[in-house]
Amino acid sequence: MNQRAKAKKEKTVVIDREWCKGCGICVAFCPEEALDLDDEGKARWAFPEKCSRCGICALRCPDLAVELV
Repeated sequence: MNQRAKAKKEKTVVIDREWCKGCGICVAFCPEEALDLDDEGKARWAFPEKCSRCGICALRCPDLAVELV
């Protein structure tokens, strides 16, 4: 695995629960189906092993509640 790929795999999806309104846009756009909505209707990174760390969730979130760090 090259350095860039390794660095990408080390990134984490962070969701600010206070900012998340539970619209589900990030869940709908996730190509790997790594996100879902929890019991409170908030987004969560439910399946990190499926995540490719593409950042689409962060780009599509209208409330800036999702970021890739």
